Amino acid sequence: MDTYTALAERHGQGSSQRYRKILQLVMTPRQAELVALLPAPWEELSQKSGMSLQEVKDNIRDLFIKGVVIPKDFQTLEGARFARSTIQLHDATEADLRVEKTVGEKLFDLWEDFSQHEWYPRVAQDYGQRPVPFDRVLAAYKSLPKDPGVTKFDDIREVLKAAPLMAVTPCSCRQQARAKNNPVETCMQFGRSAEYAIARGSGQKLSYEEALKVIDKAEDHGQVHMFLNAQMLNYGVMCNCTKDPCVAWTPLLQHNVPVSKRAAKSRFEAVVDRELCNGCQVCVDRCQFDAIDMVRPAGQKKYKAVVDAEKCWGCGVCVIKCEPEALSLKLVRPLDYIPTQRPAVVA
Repeated sequence: MDTYTALAERHGQGSSQRYRKILQLVMTPRQAELVALLPAPWEELSQKSGMSLQEVKDNIRDLFIKGVVIPKDFQTLEGARFARSTIQLHDATEADLRVEKTVGEKLFDLWEDFSQHEWYPRVAQDYGQRPVPFDRVLAAYKSLPKDPGVTKFDDIREVLKAAPLMAVTPCSCRQQARAKNNPVETCMQFGRSAEYAIARGSGQKLSYEEALKVIDKAEDHGQVHMFLNAQMLNYGVMCNCTKDPCVAWTPLLQHNVPVSKRAAKSRFEAVVDRELCNGCQVCVDRCQFDAIDMVRPAGQKKYKAVVDAEKCWGCGVCVIKCEPEALSLKLVRPLDYIPTQRPAVVA
């Protein structure tokens, strides 16, 4: 078994020629041999690879910047190891605006080819068997109702306040699809994930105020907050998603697996005050879940918005752009709807 195949096998992709092409693009044959030796001390790597100590360090730094290896120490780069899984390699190599300079935009095409033909079908099948969704929608904070039942686990501002360190990176999914119709730099990293992104130069460090501006931008453009589906505020990543492209949603939508297998709804549901609705249809265009239709009530000339409660995920992106304030969120699920334990993740 050659080195690239052996590394692909670590991610369960040993038989995939498409995955092999990704690995060949992000590391040279000598670098692949070096990665196969990880983790190991510098001296051992030098001895086994035949590289000088400086060559080892230079190559590890290059692989770190490209997202191929993750060091234990982000400053000294000691304790480096190969990316743990397919999803980790996917996100690390693509969530970086420097891709064109480091490996080339061909990377996006290779990931897209592998995703569509091999990875997405398996991801959909895997999530289809999961008893508890890993993610949960967090409502746009400006849409939250003034209800005593609203908790810190419902409020994205509380997630930001709880983070010891924050950074923003490009969304790997929108990068891969070269999606230009929505802001790309809205993927939030917290704690050690933020430290990693800042150290390798793929992410920008944020204060609380700066992070809130990123959230405002995401909400303004109709992106849906996806956070850990558990009663926890400390977790490494929060996505701001659109259903296409999205490594979380696209596989499920393509292969007829309910999105609810991956993500849980928020604890809220959108409702319409028909007396205030002016029929502008902005909410219809903004809804990622096709939960809003326009109907003409009997005896009236104007069409009014109607929310399908079954389809509504309580994301609130419709509410924040409703100028006549006809739309609002109501609390419809108890706190124990949110699991107390962290669900298992798909690799």
